[in-house]
Amino acid sequence: MLSHKVSAAAASIALAALFATPLAAQETRTLVVSEWGYGADQLQEFLYKPFEEKFNAKVVIETGNNPDRLNKLQIRGGVDVIMLTDAFSQQGIDAGAFAEIDPALLPNLADVYDIAKAPQGGTFGPGYTVGRYGIIYDSAKVSDPISSWKDLWREEFKGRVAMPGFNTTSGPMTVLVAGDRVGVDAFEDPDAAFASLAELKPNIVKTYNSGSELVNLFSTGEVIVGALQDFAVPAIQAAIPTAKWAPLDEGNFVIFNTLNIAAKSENKDLAHEFINFRLDPQVQKDLAIAVGDGVVNKTVELTPEEAKYAAYGPEAIESLRKPDYRKLLDSKEDWSNRWNMIFGQ
Repeated sequence: MLSHKVSAAAASIALAALFATPLAAQETRTLVVSEWGYGADQLQEFLYKPFEEKFNAKVVIETGNNPDRLNKLQIRGGVDVIMLTDAFSQQGIDAGAFAEIDPALLPNLADVYDIAKAPQGGTFGPGYTVGRYGIIYDSAKVSDPISSWKDLWREEFKGRVAMPGFNTTSGPMTVLVAGDRVGVDAFEDPDAAFASLAELKPNIVKTYNSGSELVNLFSTGEVIVGALQDFAVPAIQAAIPTAKWAPLDEGNFVIFNTLNIAAKSENKDLAHEFINFRLDPQVQKDLAIAVGDGVVNKTVELTPEEAKYAAYGPEAIESLRKPDYRKLLDSKEDWSNRWNMIFGQ
């Protein structure tokens, strides 16, 4: 009889302990994150490993470019959180590929710049890094410093300029630049914008599809001016120490890397924890220093040296030009055809 009482008491204690133990301590949950694969070692050190330790989770990484990863998420599923540039996250939103974000589950969102809280509006994923589309040039080979987007058309740069292809994140922004050059809104007057872009063709030696291509073009001396996203600046300056980021009179276009939760994810609670963790000021600072990320958390403090490759601070962030991705997507087919008539496939 006594043994039965002891067994019953032991069972009760074990059951009570089970319910008293947080879920994170009971089992290791798996979170599948889709990203580019850049800076893998630094992300592992400052993001994935600390997150795994804090939440008793295992992060599984899937890598690839924006369109391929978005396509896989929509067709195959199996992803919880996806990192995309805002041009591609807009496509995912339009396709119903993402779950809505619950801001109440992201306490760090309160410290994020307003422009980055919901780049696509509504309750979809925040920007977790801020980037710029601008110009870099080799100051040893360019006599007069570049200070305007219009300088891309300078006759002296014939056959020495590279710019992103149309199907990249920043490619369509060049159409906006071409329209600005002749005083038109490219959405309202694409004929004039593309006529302006056609005048740039003699200067373009290459339309590239990856940052590494542009680095190689600078390294070989084939290119002395490049339109680019600023994440490629450190690699170019490492190869060409005289390369300079140009401060442009018209300002730079803003590009956000965003975090969204897959609509089919079965780990939405843990996915929210991951997004909130990526917005944590210490994580933001660590990755700003390690890989040059532009921070979106207003509380992060960086030295000029630590922030030299990215937009930093309220003044820099507020000066950035935000493209209308809804209009860009609506114009994509027409603009793509016009682009190919000038530059080929």
